[in-house]
Amino acid sequence: MNVNDVLKGKTAVAGNSGPVATVKPDDTVADAVAALREHNIGALVVTSDGSSIVGIISERDVVRRLAEESTNVLARTVSEVMSTELRTCAMTDELADLARQMTDSRIRHLIVTTDDEMVGIISIGDVVKSRLDQLEYEKARLAEENEQITEYIQTGR
Repeated sequence: MNVNDVLKGKTAVAGNSGPVATVKPDDTVADAVAALREHNIGALVVTSDGSSIVGIISERDVVRRLAEESTNVLARTVSEVMSTELRTCAMTDELADLARQMTDSRIRHLIVTTDDEMVGIISIGDVVKSRLDQLEYEKARLAEENEQITEYIQTGR
Protein backbone atom coordinates (compact mmCIF):
# COMPACT_ATOMS: atom_id res chain seq x y z
CA MET A 1 0.00 0.00 0.00
CA ASN A 2 1.11 3.53 -0.67
CA VAL A 3 0.08 7.07 0.28
CA ASN A 4 -2.30 7.36 -2.66
CA ASP A 5 -4.25 4.31 -1.41
CA VAL A 6 -4.56 5.83 2.07
CA LEU A 7 -5.73 9.23 0.82
CA LYS A 8 -8.35 7.55 -1.38
CA GLY A 9 -9.54 5.54 1.61
CA LYS A 10 -9.73 8.60 3.86
CA THR A 11 -11.84 10.40 1.26
CA ALA A 12 -14.17 7.45 0.72
CA VAL A 13 -14.70 6.63 4.39
CA ALA A 14 -14.81 10.05 5.99
CA GLY A 15 -16.00 12.15 3.10
CA ASN A 16 -12.80 14.18 3.40
CA SER A 17 -12.73 15.49 -0.14
CA GLY A 18 -11.96 18.99 1.11
CA PRO A 19 -8.58 20.55 1.72
CA VAL A 20 -6.25 19.87 4.62
CA ALA A 21 -7.15 21.75 7.79
CA THR A 22 -4.87 24.77 8.14
CA VAL A 23 -4.20 27.68 10.43
CA LYS A 24 -2.37 30.98 9.90
CA PRO A 25 0.91 31.83 11.64
CA ASP A 26 -0.61 34.90 13.33
CA ASP A 27 -3.62 33.01 14.72
CA THR A 28 -3.49 32.35 18.45
CA VAL A 29 -2.66 28.97 19.89
CA ALA A 30 -6.15 29.03 21.43
CA ASP A 31 -7.58 29.31 17.90
CA ALA A 32 -5.43 26.38 16.79
CA VAL A 33 -6.55 24.26 19.76
CA ALA A 34 -10.19 25.03 18.93
CA ALA A 35 -9.61 23.99 15.31
CA LEU A 36 -7.91 20.75 16.39
CA ARG A 37 -10.93 19.95 18.54
CA GLU A 38 -13.44 20.99 15.88
CA HIS A 39 -11.86 18.80 13.20
CA ASN A 40 -10.99 16.00 15.68
CA ILE A 41 -7.40 15.90 14.41
CA GLY A 42 -3.93 16.00 15.92
CA ALA A 43 -2.21 18.59 13.75
CA LEU A 44 -2.84 21.61 11.54
CA VAL A 45 -0.70 22.71 8.65
CA VAL A 46 0.38 26.34 9.04
CA THR A 47 0.11 28.36 5.85
CA SER A 48 0.72 32.04 5.35
CA ASP A 49 -1.47 32.43 2.25
CA GLY A 50 -3.40 29.18 2.05
CA SER A 51 -0.80 27.46 -0.11
CA SER A 52 2.71 28.27 1.18
CA ILE A 53 3.46 25.87 4.03
CA VAL A 54 5.44 27.51 6.82
CA GLY A 55 5.03 24.93 9.58
CA ILE A 56 2.84 22.45 11.39
CA ILE A 57 1.31 22.72 14.85
CA SER A 58 0.36 19.57 16.67
CA GLU A 59 -1.16 18.65 19.98
CA ARG A 60 2.34 17.66 21.04
CA ASP A 61 3.69 21.16 20.29
CA VAL A 62 0.94 22.72 22.40
CA VAL A 63 1.35 20.33 25.32
CA ARG A 64 5.11 20.86 25.47
CA ARG A 65 4.65 24.63 25.56
CA LEU A 66 1.89 24.30 28.17
CA ALA A 67 4.34 22.43 30.37
CA GLU A 68 6.83 25.29 30.01
CA GLU A 69 4.52 28.31 30.16
CA SER A 70 1.21 27.12 31.61
CA THR A 71 -1.92 28.57 30.03
CA ASN A 72 -0.04 31.70 28.91
CA VAL A 73 0.80 29.78 25.74
CA LEU A 74 -2.82 30.01 24.56
CA ALA A 75 -2.41 33.73 23.87
CA ARG A 76 0.78 33.23 21.84
CA THR A 77 0.73 33.09 18.07
CA VAL A 78 0.90 29.81 16.20
CA SER A 79 4.24 30.88 14.69
CA GLU A 80 5.77 30.95 18.19
CA VAL A 81 4.78 27.34 18.91
CA MET A 82 4.71 25.53 15.55
CA SER A 83 7.34 23.15 14.26
CA THR A 84 9.17 24.43 11.23
CA GLU A 85 11.13 21.30 10.37
CA LEU A 86 8.64 19.88 7.91
CA ARG A 87 8.59 16.29 6.76
CA THR A 88 6.84 15.47 3.53
CA CYS A 89 6.06 12.41 1.49
CA ALA A 90 4.89 11.65 -2.04
CA MET A 91 1.75 9.88 -3.25
CA THR A 92 3.83 6.88 -4.35
CA ASP A 93 5.67 6.38 -1.04
CA GLU A 94 5.07 3.00 0.57
CA LEU A 95 3.42 2.89 4.00
CA ALA A 96 6.12 0.67 5.48
CA ASP A 97 8.67 3.37 4.63
CA LEU A 98 6.47 6.06 6.18
CA ALA A 99 5.98 4.03 9.35
CA ARG A 100 9.73 3.64 9.65
CA GLN A 101 10.34 7.36 9.01
CA MET A 102 7.69 8.41 11.53
CA THR A 103 9.02 6.03 14.17
CA ASP A 104 12.66 6.97 13.65
CA SER A 105 11.89 10.71 13.63
CA ARG A 106 9.32 10.44 16.44
CA ILE A 107 6.72 12.35 14.43
CA ARG A 108 3.06 11.61 13.84
CA HIS A 109 2.25 13.56 10.68
CA LEU A 110 3.67 13.86 7.17
CA ILE A 111 2.50 16.41 4.64
CA VAL A 112 1.76 14.84 1.26
CA THR A 113 3.04 16.89 -1.66
CA THR A 114 2.88 16.64 -5.43
CA ASP A 115 4.97 19.04 -7.49
CA ASP A 116 5.74 21.00 -4.29
CA GLU A 117 2.02 21.50 -3.63
CA MET A 118 0.23 20.12 -0.55
CA VAL A 119 -2.37 17.50 -1.48
CA GLY A 120 -2.98 15.86 1.88
CA ILE A 121 -1.66 14.81 5.25
CA ILE A 122 -0.91 11.34 6.58
CA SER A 123 -0.92 10.54 10.29
CA ILE A 124 0.54 7.57 12.11
CA GLY A 125 -3.09 6.60 12.80
CA ASP A 126 -3.76 6.47 9.06
CA VAL A 127 -0.74 4.20 8.60
CA VAL A 128 -1.80 1.88 11.43
CA LYS A 129 -5.43 1.75 10.24
CA SER A 130 -4.34 0.89 6.71
CA ARG A 131 -2.10 -1.89 7.98
CA LEU A 132 -4.90 -3.30 10.15
CA ASP A 133 -7.31 -3.19 7.19
CA GLN A 134 -4.73 -5.00 5.08
CA LEU A 135 -4.27 -7.70 7.75
CA GLU A 136 -8.04 -8.14 8.05
CA TYR A 137 -8.34 -8.56 4.29
CA GLU A 138 -5.53 -11.14 4.27
CA LYS A 139 -7.16 -12.99 7.18
CA ALA A 140 -10.48 -13.19 5.30
CA ARG A 141 -8.72 -14.34 2.13
CA LEU A 142 -6.86 -17.08 4.01
CA ALA A 143 -10.08 -18.21 5.71
CA GLU A 144 -11.75 -18.51 2.30
CA GLU A 145 -8.81 -20.50 0.90
CA ASN A 146 -8.88 -22.75 3.96
CA GLU A 147 -12.59 -23.36 3.41
CA GLN A 148 -12.01 -24.26 -0.25
CA ILE A 149 -9.19 -26.66 0.63
CA THR A 150 -11.29 -28.30 3.34
CA GLU A 151 -14.18 -28.76 0.92
CA TYR A 152 -11.85 -30.24 -1.71
CA ILE A 153 -10.40 -32.69 0.79
CA GLN A 154 -13.84 -33.74 2.00
CA THR A 155 -15.64 -33.93 -1.34
CA GLY A 156 -12.91 -34.17 -3.95
CA ARG A 157 -14.25 -31.08 -5.75
